[in-house]
Amino acid sequence: MPESSPTALHLTDAAPGSVEADALVVGATRSGSTVTLVADHGLGAETASHLEETLTTIGAEASAEETVRLAGVPGVAAPLVVVVGMPSGPAPRTERLRRAAGVAARTLAGRARAIFALGQQGVEEAVAVAQGATLGAYTFAQHHGVGKASSDKPGLGEAVVPGVAADEAEAATATATTVVDAVRWARDLVNTPPNLLYPASMADAVAEQLTGSAVTVEVWDEARLEQERCGGILGVGQGSGRGPRLVTLSYAPEGATKHLALVGKGITFDSGGLCIKPGASMATMKCDMAGAATCAAAVRAIAELGLPVRVTAYLCLAENMTGDLAQRPGDIVTMRDGRTVEIINTDAEGRLVMADGIALATEQQPDAIVDVATLTGACVIALGERTLGVMGNDDELRDSITRIANEVGDTAWALPLPEEIRSQLDTPVADLKHTGERSAGAMVAAVFLQEFVGRQGEGEDAPTIPWAHLDIAGPAFNDKAAWGYSPKGATGSAVRTLVELARTYTA
Repeated sequence: MPESSPTALHLTDAAPGSVEADALVVGATRSGSTVTLVADHGLGAETASHLEETLTTIGAEASAEETVRLAGVPGVAAPLVVVVGMPSGPAPRTERLRRAAGVAARTLAGRARAIFALGQQGVEEAVAVAQGATLGAYTFAQHHGVGKASSDKPGLGEAVVPGVAADEAEAATATATTVVDAVRWARDLVNTPPNLLYPASMADAVAEQLTGSAVTVEVWDEARLEQERCGGILGVGQGSGRGPRLVTLSYAPEGATKHLALVGKGITFDSGGLCIKPGASMATMKCDMAGAATCAAAVRAIAELGLPVRVTAYLCLAENMTGDLAQRPGDIVTMRDGRTVEIINTDAEGRLVMADGIALATEQQPDAIVDVATLTGACVIALGERTLGVMGNDDELRDSITRIANEVGDTAWALPLPEEIRSQLDTPVADLKHTGERSAGAMVAAVFLQEFVGRQGEGEDAPTIPWAHLDIAGPAFNDKAAWGYSPKGATGSAVRTLVELARTYTA
């Protein structure tokens, strides 16, 4: 399966004005009627004065998403200077650096090399700029035909980021590149059209990508899923001519003492099943496997970074279609853990495949289970299109993930799981049903998933495995204009969060 072309990355301690490049990117802020460059830009006094006077004269706003292009700037080797607005705001400084670098990188399509001098200090801030620049430069043009091949520009060829000492540059570059490449791969998978990416082909693509790595891949087809009693995945997939798959990724480095389990929703296309979606709502449903793509990409990065933590990921892949064997409202399916579920709405399919994955993860008795899914439109209504929801049975895990997500740029907000919701899942004909009332829909879905989280050990007194649920229905796919380092299309939401969460289990 073709991948997007990466932007090369180079971190350096060179002075930004002296670097040979097609463009130099600098940041600016506004105070009253005056525009000033951000501190620690690394440019000479004459150059900075020229830029500030010019920006003030032309009325630059230095607002978020604004760029100004200037040529012939004295004291700069690059023939073009791109000034990007960097206003203050509630986001962490590293995230504001990422966004500004991404905005600038989007304007530099077709350029071979650009240097980014946004006032970054030290390795952490330089890596943030590097991530923003390379993710902002992302383009997905693998399926352009003759009508676009001659007119489309490739993305930025190379991003150079100053502010890193020579002895730290190589390691910092490698780390940033590993994480960015994982996010790019997740984006590529989500952007791939559903006629090319379906359960079997996605399983093959993941296996191919991880061949030769430290990750072991196991794929269960329909026959194995039936043998293993995965009624949730089978039920959702039975209306499609392309059968479901369950892909297990196992990374078990020597010396690891902690075990993190990931479960990803992989609905490669969601028509809604017999409870069919309106046509307009189906337009972006190739993104309904973003949770599985996120988990696969995170495991790839964790393994490449060599983090000393055991990670097992379960990618729950199915296509939700309307074929003659499609699941019906009123059906009852038997899940992996033996419990029965009454089907109410076939468009609430994601929680069914995820329940089997969570039950499988429970059997391994990990230290924590984290699931990632484009699960509910209700979460989008509650939190908007740029914020993911975090729920769980363990306050410490939930709050830790929320904090990590906001630090790395995957904007997140924690939601509660009120105990009164559970009664909505009661039914007289099965152990439980899979939907409840319309209100608090994101939390209703999470409460259903929580039912399949087991205990660490035997007996009623054994503690429940810490579990968190990430609903990425809003931020996983951007069907509006690009912003920051988020392109139009797949964003790679939550990949960086999972990688940084894994680091917390390495101590």
